[in-house]
Amino acid sequence: MKDYYFIQNEVKNMLTFDRFIHSLGVEKEAIKLGERYGVDINKCRIAAIVHDCQKDLSDEELIKKAMEYKIDVDKIQLKSPQLLHGPVGALYSKEKFEIEDEEIINAVYYHTTGRENMSLLEKIIYIADIIEENRKYFPQLESIRHEAYKDLDNALIMSADSTITYVIKRRCLIHPLTIEFRNSLLLGVK
Repeated sequence: MKDYYFIQNEVKNMLTFDRFIHSLGVEKEAIKLGERYGVDINKCRIAAIVHDCQKDLSDEELIKKAMEYKIDVDKIQLKSPQLLHGPVGALYSKEKFEIEDEEIINAVYYHTTGRENMSLLEKIIYIADIIEENRKYFPQLESIRHEAYKDLDNALIMSADSTITYVIKRRCLIHPLTIEFRNSLLLGVK
């Protein structure tokens, strides 16, 4: 894997100023959550800094790169190509930054949709993306921020509920992985 500072500088050059600040905020939050839940801090740091590395690509560019990476693009992703920034970013990071750790790759790949039975690192990147200090507009944000340090899975359920409600109100498509993610969390709650 390339050196962290090389990766950070490359990501900085790929993103808008605001998106890079967001990525730094996700990194800061992921490190704190990693410390709280006993997850490798370096993995948290790397996954967080690269999670949105392909977010500023156009819809057309994301679809083109997804095809180049042989990602199985579904009909929902074709209608909402920004959902591809995680999968494309994961495979780009593997290639460009030589990240071979599958847990980091999966954390980047699924940070937008979630998926069934996510690892602790995947959950941390997913929630850190939502609760980082620069985020201002996510519904129930303060409650989710508070819950993330008490009960991570419950915070994830809250965020999935909020995301799904928001998407429904906008009459947009919900990716099946998000439904599977939410259901797996609910099934795991005792």
